[in-house]
Amino acid sequence: MEKIRTLFANLPRFRVIIAVMVTAILAVGMIGCDSGSKPIVVVWYPNESAGNYDASRAEFAKLIEQATGRKVVNKTTTDYALAIQALANGQADIGAVMGAVGYIEAKNTNPKVDLLVVNSGKSGTLDDARYFSWICVSKEDAEQYKDANGNYSIDNIQGKKMSFVSNSSTSGFRVPTNGIISHFGKTDQWKDINEDAVLGLGSTKFFSEVMFGQSHQGSAKNLVAGNADVAAFCDIEIIHYIDLKEGTLNQVGSVYAVKQNAEAPFNTEAGKEFVVIASTPVLNGPYAYNPQNLSADEIKAIQDLLTSDAVANNDKIFFEEGGVGFYKKEGNNRYVRVEDSWYDPIRNMG
Repeated sequence: MEKIRTLFANLPRFRVIIAVMVTAILAVGMIGCDSGSKPIVVVWYPNESAGNYDASRAEFAKLIEQATGRKVVNKTTTDYALAIQALANGQADIGAVMGAVGYIEAKNTNPKVDLLVVNSGKSGTLDDARYFSWICVSKEDAEQYKDANGNYSIDNIQGKKMSFVSNSSTSGFRVPTNGIISHFGKTDQWKDINEDAVLGLGSTKFFSEVMFGQSHQGSAKNLVAGNADVAAFCDIEIIHYIDLKEGTLNQVGSVYAVKQNAEAPFNTEAGKEFVVIASTPVLNGPYAYNPQNLSADEIKAIQDLLTSDAVANNDKIFFEEGGVGFYKKEGNNRYVRVEDSWYDPIRNMG
């Protein structure tokens, strides 16, 4: 009985102890729910999900960790749509090396998605921040894609088997499709051509067959492997796999060959040659972010680090001749900040 009296006498003190314990547990729970304790997820398009980008992806993750003090997880993908949707719905916090179309699609889905940085041109500014969208054919068939003056042209691509990258790709679909519609829309036969006709939807089919490589490497593989007669892809995504054999870089008529030691998916296509019959400059693709799991201070810290001289000279990001990275080091190219309106020309393509 005495023990019971003692217990009840001490109840206020027990209540204080319990209250302190509950407060501590709740505080720990709140910390666990804070965005700062969650890893930052970086999602990558299929192009940069390839094995030869492993070191560059890891380096980029280290930079984000350095800027924020938080753990970073890289998520690779095999489909453009998966990467774009992950950024839009917050499953990913940063979309790396996106195309303009992918960024625009993510922002249309979630207006809070915004721009982080973009790689500049040789000048170190946006003035020459361009890469190239190619339409290519195999070297052995190239003569049939010349016009009456002996110049390469897309005049004869109609009715061929065509490979694009993804319908969310800027340089592997949107830009070349826009070029095809613009070019053939001037003719009587194809004056009503539209995207559906290019894709082979509906009763009017421009190509005999349309396929998607799901990456720039995949679309180029379709061409050199003989699955497609014509293929669209960009220069920067396949530069590690090819050598310039004839002509000038990114110019119509230039001839490229798959390297003898090329990694997959070109490891079985060594020496295969192709010709560029159309080359169109494209606004460099951005890195974008979803602020759901990132504070304003963290976003600024990431931007400050990525746009620094140290990163501009990081050879795992901006690689020197013979190296591997996201961009070949030329002049003063680096990451710079960019406004949403810069991508209006792509947005206005429809």
